[in-house]
Amino acid sequence: MSLHKEIAFENDVCAHLAAQGWHYDEGDAARYDRTRALFPEDVVAWVQTSQPLAWEALSKSHGAAAEAMLLDRLRKQMDDRGTLDVMRHGIEMMGLRQPLAMAQFKPAMGINPEIVTKYEANRLRVVRQLRYSLHVENAIDLVLFLNGIAVATVELKTDFTQSVNDAVDQYRFDRQPRPKGQSATEPLLDFPRGALVHFAVSSSEVMMTTQLAGPATRFLPFNQ
Repeated sequence: MSLHKEIAFENDVCAHLAAQGWHYDEGDAARYDRTRALFPEDVVAWVQTSQPLAWEALSKSHGAAAEAMLLDRLRKQMDDRGTLDVMRHGIEMMGLRQPLAMAQFKPAMGINPEIVTKYEANRLRVVRQLRYSLHVENAIDLVLFLNGIAVATVELKTDFTQSVNDAVDQYRFDRQPRPKGQSATEPLLDFPRGALVHFAVSSSEVMMTTQLAGPATRFLPFNQ
């Protein structure tokens, strides 16, 4: 019964986001790149749509390897600088005169049509039951992406049989950035190069953390 209720909860959240313009397809999880912790097609589509001249230059310089070069460079920059810095300042690539923007934040005033167009090109996607790990087959209920970069993870619980504390414990004990016995960390969960925030959500409460640290992880209320 609890699993059925949780699936229905997932359905409702995904349907709501899709109605708000988010990309959503039940088969999305299979197209996730676990090694890079990216949704590749959205990274490429964002650059092609928002910065066509830059993409043209990359294609001329790297040919058929342009997509792989972009994804590898993005992953390397996130590893070196952290996800938030990359989202704010973009990435530099050989052959480009200026950094490649990885997101466009909402302008304070809509008077610059170029910025407005780029903002509208942002690609928001929700992926459910995402198997993220390089080591085990754990799946996170929902992962939210902006232009192919994971910005948030979500574990859902319903108040019928569980509480928000069960989701918190799931993060603390089952979603560790460095799994026991492994030397490598999980790129999706590792601070500061992974998702920016992790939400524990029940039907009535929300808790959040920006840094997973196993049993020592501190969650704060995020109720509205």
